[in-house]
Amino acid sequence: MQYPLEMRFKLFALSQQIAVSDATGKSILYVKQKMFRLKEKVEVYSDSNMQQKLFEINADRMLDFTANYSFRSTDGSDWGSVRREGMKSLWSAHYDVYEEGRIDMSIREEEPWKRFVESILGEIPLVGFIAIYLLNPSYIVTMSDGTAALRVIKKPSVFERYFVIEKLAELDEDDELRALLSLITMVILEKSRG
Repeated sequence: MQYPLEMRFKLFALSQQIAVSDATGKSILYVKQKMFRLKEKVEVYSDSNMQQKLFEINADRMLDFTANYSFRSTDGSDWGSVRREGMKSLWSAHYDVYEEGRIDMSIREEEPWKRFVESILGEIPLVGFIAIYLLNPSYIVTMSDGTAALRVIKKPSVFERYFVIEKLAELDEDDELRALLSLITMVILEKSRG
């Protein structure tokens, strides 16, 4: 994959759809969230034509703050999972990425003060819209050894959500794909924020 990657999704769509492209503009993944489900189900395709499904992301329980979201390829292979860390995520978004039952990576919000300010200002009409536009969160993906691997930055946009993923360290292909699936899940779960 050629970095930086871009993730874009429309705000006003019935079902959540995310397009992921590389630095050349080539489509890498296209994500579609299933509508009206108590247990989250997300399908990941190779492109926007949705001809070739690559992965499914499924929640292990209904509407739970600490649900585990597993990644499964179309051939049934287990690709790991991601879980939001309940109470830790109230102040700052925190997700753990699992491979074969052990923590492989973590995703953390870099500047938690933005969440606090946004939650206060977000309740004020017009000011809240401006705060959501200007206070753009960023997240860091770290490997289990503490190495910062990827950074995700939300960019200002009005009619869509737009994220840029920067590569900070070399990753093997499986970890890179697992991290990308985890970031997609995180973006879907954090969509209510700016």
